Amino acid sequence: MSVRLSLMMLLEYFIWGGWYVTLGTWLAQTLHFSGEQVGLAAGATAIGAIVSPFFVGLIADRLFATQRVLAALHLLGAVLLFFASRQSSFASFYWLVLLYCCCFMPTLALTNSLAFRQMRDPQTQFGPIRVMGTLGWIAAGMLIGSLKIEATAQPMRIAAACSLLMAIYSLTLPHTPPLERAEGLSLKSIFPKEAFQLLSGRSVAIFALASFLICIPLQFYYAFTNLFLNQQGVVNAAGKMTGGQMSELFCMLLIPWFFRRLGVKYMLVAGMLAWVLRYVFFAYGNNGPGMWMFWAGILLHGICYDFFFVTGQIYIDRKATAALRAAAQGLITFITYGVGMFVGSWLSGAVVQHYSSTIAGVTSYQWRAIWLFPAVCSAAVLLLFLVTFSEREKPGLDAEAAAEAMPSTVN
Repeated sequence: MSVRLSLMMLLEYFIWGGWYVTLGTWLAQTLHFSGEQVGLAAGATAIGAIVSPFFVGLIADRLFATQRVLAALHLLGAVLLFFASRQSSFASFYWLVLLYCCCFMPTLALTNSLAFRQMRDPQTQFGPIRVMGTLGWIAAGMLIGSLKIEATAQPMRIAAACSLLMAIYSLTLPHTPPLERAEGLSLKSIFPKEAFQLLSGRSVAIFALASFLICIPLQFYYAFTNLFLNQQGVVNAAGKMTGGQMSELFCMLLIPWFFRRLGVKYMLVAGMLAWVLRYVFFAYGNNGPGMWMFWAGILLHGICYDFFFVTGQIYIDRKATAALRAAAQGLITFITYGVGMFVGSWLSGAVVQHYSSTIAGVTSYQWRAIWLFPAVCSAAVLLLFLVTFSEREKPGLDAEAAAEAMPSTVN
């Protein structure tokens, strides 16, 4: 069973890593879309994340077996990705990618849900299985980088082919029937009012606000790093960017150790500080003597993601009652990966567009100014959080919970 679920995770995240990382490079360098258009396209995943809890909570959990829903969504996704890869105008491309993201993003929760329901001991089994998703993302980046196809439509077509494979494979997964629930279909069943009441607590409200705000500059990295590295002449940029996921795996092992020494507040602070440093390194690095700064910016991903988002998941898990944990995690995901990154996709595109110019069909970018903008934004969020957030629990609390925590998505 573990092997089957591990392969499911590997395929799931190979698809995402296959098309998303190099999207900005293809759109900007080959199709000559504007910075705003690239930002909007990258932000389609945020809209998918907003739709996802409604789809999963109101439809998938109640009406159809999970493996069949996965098969249908990935089959439709394969078709949408393939046709998107053939577009040259932004309007037709964007609507196809938007529809695709509304199909794909719910599958992230569905694969987790299917895996949990098929495990005898999720606390010990889920970690090793979920890690295969990160390895799938790494494999996609290494493949695309080694083939030197980052500025082409081929990554999207490879992801479409893998999505078709995933659709077929989903039908072979263990039968996972819909959960029987007495209540009717309603928004309250997804985000109960008690989950919103968590935000009435000062520390949780500040954490939620900081999470929302930090996801705005975060989108600069996702949408434009591959384009930036390629424009700086970095060879095999997609392959090198997988160093971020390798760092993520390493830092996951360090979370319990740091939890015992730093506690929740300063783990979160370390994660936000890493975002500031990453953007400063990108702003002042170069593809020469300063290449170490590019590498540092990439490898900081483990701290950026694990120390903030995984620690945040642990924090919310501790604050919510057992009955509300899933709803509370869904609400924070909605605020961050949904609304926060949607705002970030618009802002990052506008900033890149402002600091770019096109002469004789060639677009040039003021990358230092572009990267310093999210660096300043991240620093402002960090200072706000550092001054206002207070967590009464001391360092050393629940290091075991930290060891068991795993991210629900790859970054």
